[in-house]
Amino acid sequence: MTGRLREIPYNYTSYSDREIVVRILGSRAWHLLSELRDQRRTGRSARMLYEVLGDIWAVIRNPYLQDDLLANRKRLDALIEAMHHRLREIQARRLNPDDNVSALLEAATRAVDDFAAQFEETRDLRRRTIRALSRATRKDNICFDGFARVSHVTDATDWRVEYPFVVIYPDTEEEVAQIVRACIDLRLTIIPRGGGTGYTGGAVPLDRFSAVINTEKLERLAKVEYLRVADANEPVATIQVGPAGPSGPQAILASDGIWCIQLSYLPLMLTNMNFYDICHEHLSYYSLDALKKLQAA
Repeated sequence: MTGRLREIPYNYTSYSDREIVVRILGSRAWHLLSELRDQRRTGRSARMLYEVLGDIWAVIRNPYLQDDLLANRKRLDALIEAMHHRLREIQARRLNPDDNVSALLEAATRAVDDFAAQFEETRDLRRRTIRALSRATRKDNICFDGFARVSHVTDATDWRVEYPFVVIYPDTEEEVAQIVRACIDLRLTIIPRGGGTGYTGGAVPLDRFSAVINTEKLERLAKVEYLRVADANEPVATIQVGPAGPSGPQAILASDGIWCIQLSYLPLMLTNMNFYDICHEHLSYYSLDALKKLQAA
């Protein structure tokens, strides 16, 4: 069976059939399917097995479907029963006992059972996560919804491996430390994320039990100060971060500070530049006075 052949339905992702089978049933199942392919007569049993895999794959790759099934237990039960019904039909259609088919059916049955168990596990972990994180930040900063998870599944690399379990938007620097402690207690993989523009994959979740801490609100940078901190013999250079104040750049920049801005278009650069600015390649460095003039314009 070639790696490019697609028989699993509902697969709108870039994953091949082989990758999906290995991920859900294991690598041995793919070898068994390859051996059984030449023995097909009508191919109906194979289609029913692939439909089961397609159902599982479509749900685990779509947080919106997951939210719908979490909210509607009857719909989830109907889906699970439909999967088991297909597997029972495959068993009933067997004309000759075959260890390979038996192994595949056992693997598929375990996969369906594990798939069903994930929903109860998710409900329980969400309750515990809300209880733990709400002590550190507002509840509306803790997001399990499909939009938040889809928005944080990848960065500029466009790699999509796993969807995060939860996305957290702290309001202050102090909240971050408490959120990190809570995530460690919950055994969640912690992923700090800024604007999601990285090209190294550092913000891409590789585990389904990941917590993405979105730091976009922490855009205020104060002066560099040397402070004494625990376990340090000498003062350490620190920068206070947090939400930007209503006064804009004046609250962020020191009077002798420099603001670095990335400009993507030459016309915008020519419009905004003046003799007090420095431009190098696509980066512009503004003084505080220049920013004040731009704001007033």
